[in-house]
Formats: sequence, structure tokens, C-alpha cells
Amino acid sequence: MNGKTPRQRTCVNGAPLNIVEAMDHPGLFRQWFQGESWANWRAILKAAFCLPMSEAERMFFRSVAEREPPTRRVRELWVSGGRRGGKDSIASLIIAHAAVFFRAGFDRLRAGERALIQCVAVDREQAKIVLGYTQSYFDHIPPLREMVTRRTATGFELINDVEVSVVTNSFRSLRGRTVLCSIFDEVAFWQSDASARPDIETYNAVLPGMATLPGSMLIAISSPYRRSGLLWTKYRKHYSRDDDDVLVIKAPSTALNPTLDQTIIDQALADDPSAARADWLAEFRTDIESFVNPEAIDAVIVSGRYELQPVSGVSYTAFVDPSGGSSDSMTLAVAHRDSASRAILDAIRECKPPFSPENVVNEFAGLLKTYGVRKVTGDHWGGEFVREPFRSHGIQYELAEKPKSDIYRDLLPILNSGKAELLDHPRLVAQLCGLERRTARSGRDSIDHAPGAHDDIANSVAGALLMASGEHCVIVTPELLARAAAMPRRRDFGSGRSPAMFLPTNWN
Repeated sequence: MNGKTPRQRTCVNGAPLNIVEAMDHPGLFRQWFQGESWANWRAILKAAFCLPMSEAERMFFRSVAEREPPTRRVRELWVSGGRRGGKDSIASLIIAHAAVFFRAGFDRLRAGERALIQCVAVDREQAKIVLGYTQSYFDHIPPLREMVTRRTATGFELINDVEVSVVTNSFRSLRGRTVLCSIFDEVAFWQSDASARPDIETYNAVLPGMATLPGSMLIAISSPYRRSGLLWTKYRKHYSRDDDDVLVIKAPSTALNPTLDQTIIDQALADDPSAARADWLAEFRTDIESFVNPEAIDAVIVSGRYELQPVSGVSYTAFVDPSGGSSDSMTLAVAHRDSASRAILDAIRECKPPFSPENVVNEFAGLLKTYGVRKVTGDHWGGEFVREPFRSHGIQYELAEKPKSDIYRDLLPILNSGKAELLDHPRLVAQLCGLERRTARSGRDSIDHAPGAHDDIANSVAGALLMASGEHCVIVTPELLARAAAMPRRRDFGSGRSPAMFLPTNWN
């Protein structure tokens, strides 16, 4: 059309449109963002990109930022917003605008290098949503469709040396790229079996890639969760503070999407106030806390130690977290207590599904025998399904005296006091750091993994360490038997059972 390139046809009088102009342009994104329901998002974008604002927009901005608008375009925008507020739609708009109006050659790219615009999502399903929204612009807007040179499984490439990619949070895959714009989607809910702090490590991996492109920007859009992690840190440090580099927004769902039915929100607040206040009012939850400080875990990890070989004369304990083989892993941990009364983790085994439980027990039994273990403890799941395979190998399977939540609770002082040594095992560290302490309405606390996460390794390790520390077992030695024989007899001994069976578990 008139010899113009696709990008030129998206400009006005040769000048690129700012993000709000593009949002309202009939030839670009207006059909997706029509109506006053998007007015408050326009105000937030104007503040973040340092665009002229009306007094009404300034008033709204102050209500969700508790500060004055920045005096220049910010480097980081953090939006802690309620559900159904249009966060994914706005994320896709920011991606598309940055991609279309990037000027190749001017922005310090080497020959053959592409500027990366990435949306880092909590999981594959969430990534597909944002990618679908973004691709729709490049499918339905003719000048944008002409810019696409190649489509990939995770995004597409454009004629102006831009690559758009939507991926899950993996800090290793994000290193070394030149980043024009990075969207952290639902960052408060990121999880990783390979990292205890996927949000912080991803953030640290992305920042260097943004250093060489002028105008590069990091934007995090998420509902809030517990009072930990990167979103919480940014909120505490920057919310309600005048800062031209970092802008933090805290907005309930109805502030971002006034069309929401308030009765739905009211019902949610009545059913589960704590969850609803986070979901709809954008308030960080006070009933969920991190179980253990990551620094406490780091302090008891022996770097470079992956397994300890059996030592003659040492008594070992073992704990198993069983599984049927279809969804959760089946795990085993072996530990012992050293001369300084520290609980030492010796070995970890994990079999991920799918697997045959019988084959896994065969493998676990072989490991247990190398450590001289003839009794393994586990939870109540499985019953005879778990006991019988171990029994066939001459190993007794006993049920743990305490539920998993109590085992974690009793492990905490051991970790915090440094009375343990852990193996250098990233999945164990990630699972321990991912555990949450929840307070129910009744006031009762429980400790478990977050929704959608796993704690199979953490459970078996916690059980083994507790047993090794003396919380759940007694190592019966000849000296203990002699002391028990000298104690006054109970009538129960007439049954023929050993006096050692009646020793209290904390007797030594």
C-alpha cells in the first residue's frame, strides 16, 4: 500500500504510536480494548510510560499507587491485581506494541541478533493463553500479519529482528539473550522443582539481557499470594514511594475491570475470606506463610555432597513416601545421627511416575540392605499394598506416629538450629522452600506443599531426619536392654514381649 512497509503503516505522520494511542487506534488494537472498562488500565499505562494524564486519571492512579506519577518511563512495572481484571490481555498488548514499534539497527543489535520480547508464565497452560491473545493481533491486523516471517511452537519472529516468545519460568533458558521487554505473568505463583527461588533467579537472569537495549522494560502482572517472593519484596520496597525506575500498583479486580459482578466477589468473601481477599481485593494473604527461611536451608546443605556411603557400626534410619505410580513420585531417604547429635542425610531416591511400585520397592530394598536397615517407616497411604512388598524383602514397614504436617513442624527447629546436614539436592531444596504454613479459620496450623506443587522428597527426608534425631525411634543397644531389664517389670511383660518394646521413644 503506497510502497510503505507494514511498520510504517502503523505509524502516524511517520512517528510511532505510543502504547495508549496504539490501544485506541482503529487500525490496530481498538477492537480488543473498546469501552470505558479499560479506562483505568489506560491510566496505569500512561503513568508507566510517562504519557500525559487527565486529572481524573491522576486521581485513579493515586488510589492504586499511593504516589505521584513517575516523571519518566519506568524500567519496571509491577501490578499486583485481582483476578479477572484483564491482566493477560494487557500483557499481550504490551508485547505486541513493543514488537511492532521496535526499530532494528537503531537499537544496538549485532548482525544476526534478535531482540527478544518474552512472556514468562507460571505453566504451559497459562503461557498458551497469553500467546493466543498476542498471536490474534498478528493474525487479524493486516500490517502486523505481514511482519511475521516465521512461527514457532512458543511464538513468532518479525521482519524487524524481533522474536516474540512465551515460555514457562526457567531461569537457565533465559540467560544470554538480548531482551527488549520481559513480562512476568502471575509471578507470585511460579514454582520449580529445580529452584527454591524461581522468581528471583529468573529476575536475575533477565536483567543483564536488558542492559544493552534503550527503553527495555520489565513488567510483572500477577495476583498476590503469600507474603514472600519477588512480588512481595517489590511491593514492600517500592509501593507508595515516588520512584522513576520502579512503579508498583495494587488494584482490586473491580478497579481494573468495573464490569465485574460484585455479588460474585461478596459470595467469595463470605465463603473463604482469606483466599477471596487475595483473589479479588489484591491483598497479600496473612494465613499462608513460608514454612522455612531459605537461608536456613542453605546453611545446612553440604555443597558437593550427593550421597554418603554406608559406614560399619553406624545405625541408619529410613523413611519412605509411597505412591501408586501414576501421579506422585515414590521417594526414600536414609539418615543417621552423628556423635554431635546432628541428623545427617545419607541418601535420597526418587522414582517419578509412571512406574511399577513393586519394581521401585525392589530398588529401595536393595539400597536399605546396603545400609543395614531392616525397618522402614512411612505414612498411612497404601496399607498392605506397601507393607507386603517390603516384607517380602525382609524389611518391616511401620506407620509413622505423626501426620506429615507434624513431621514438618518438628523438623523446623532442627533445621533452624543447624542440627542437620543435607545433601546437595536441588529438588529437595526447592520442595522444602516451597512448603507453606496455613492457618485455618479454627486457628489450627497445617504445613504442606502449595497447590500444584510436590513434596514427595521433602516428606521422606523430613521423616528420616526426625527419626535419626531421636524423635521417632530408639536405637536398641545391649546397654539399653540391660538398663531396661533392671527397671521394675510391668504386667504387660508377661506376654513374652521384649522389655525394649515398652521403652519411651525419648528414653536414652
